[in-house]
Amino acid sequence: MSPSPAEESRTVAVSIADRISTIGRDAWDSLANPGWTIGPGGRIERTDTATRPFNPFVAHDFLDALEASGTVDAATGWLPQHVFIAEDDGTPRAAVPAYLKSHSRGEYVFDWGWADAFERAGGRYYPKLQVAVPFTPVTGPRLLVKEDGNAAAGRALLAGALEQVAAARRASSVHVTFPEDEDWQALVEAGWLARYDHQFQWFNEGYRDFEDFLAAFASRKRKQIRRERREALADGISIVHRTGADITEADWDAFYEFYTDTGARKWGTPYLNRTFFSLIGERMAERILLIFAVRDGRPIAGALNLIGSDTLFGRYWGAVEDHPFLHFEVCYHQAVEFALTHGLSRVEAGAQGEHKAARGYRPVLTRSAHWIAHGGLRDAVADFLARERPAVEAETEYLAETGPFRKNFAASTDEEADRDGKAT
Repeated sequence: MSPSPAEESRTVAVSIADRISTIGRDAWDSLANPGWTIGPGGRIERTDTATRPFNPFVAHDFLDALEASGTVDAATGWLPQHVFIAEDDGTPRAAVPAYLKSHSRGEYVFDWGWADAFERAGGRYYPKLQVAVPFTPVTGPRLLVKEDGNAAAGRALLAGALEQVAAARRASSVHVTFPEDEDWQALVEAGWLARYDHQFQWFNEGYRDFEDFLAAFASRKRKQIRRERREALADGISIVHRTGADITEADWDAFYEFYTDTGARKWGTPYLNRTFFSLIGERMAERILLIFAVRDGRPIAGALNLIGSDTLFGRYWGAVEDHPFLHFEVCYHQAVEFALTHGLSRVEAGAQGEHKAARGYRPVLTRSAHWIAHGGLRDAVADFLARERPAVEAETEYLAETGPFRKNFAASTDEEADRDGKAT
């Protein structure tokens, strides 16, 4: 692949890795989380060169745990095809976490209709190239570039590289899901198709504590939250937080039981295996928060969260007993409590779930970008997206207007919430 004009004074080498372990941990992390050092157990430290918050999902440790556990490989339909670009002296220049996929599961940006229409017309939609963190609908960096004066050129270089990899693998398309705004803009400027969706996220408006946060609610909504928190902890239920060295294999055993129960009910076969949880517990314990509901001395429900430098990311939940409002307490209210106690600015509670809005989580636009090789399919998808985008924007605006907050409290306008939600 030839360098772009901005790179004409440099020579770069493009490689495709079918395992992230073949790319050095330090080399990858220097692009994924530039300016952050990662110590034992995932303990992080910010240096003067850090330009953005730390995102645990694009860290080498997390992506490698998916592959080392066998959760992500050719057999599961997620064949790693990570793009890595280095300068002639070996300096990491750019990278992309990419996977050749034989299905559309585990992505949270749904293209089943596109695949069905194309294949009914005689086309072949799979394989496709997916740029994502598997099973993780969390906005974060996707076009990982060296933070210097040529970052824009690096993103353009990666966009071209992805198109070339797709052509070489005979993939129908490339899909970059949940990218940060700069990555998304670079792809749209390169001619990729733009798509919107929304999630619900909690923003810290400088609240002193949970009661201060509730003071922003309308009176009836505030009373409702207080009542559901009381009822969630009835029947002798208590809440326990586990993080760092306090997390044991017994904790993972308990959580995995919760996770598999939820996974089996929601999507048939749970995506993650037990080994994966042990691996992230070993490598990333300082970035993990397990929240358990305990009754009669044993965990009966739990939620897994990952801790970024300014954001708590809620991931998975499950329970072996059914108690009113316990899901809301463990997943949403406890996450807000933790964020307030630890000075975090945001809680991302995952995809979907309009019930989050009633708990003070605000709708925020998320984005994806799509490159499609076949002209006819591209035109059809472009027409669909042109009609879908304004509908998503209108729904997001409506949901923001119907939240639980007092009407005279609107400290975060839709525009402000959207802007704040672009960077992880």
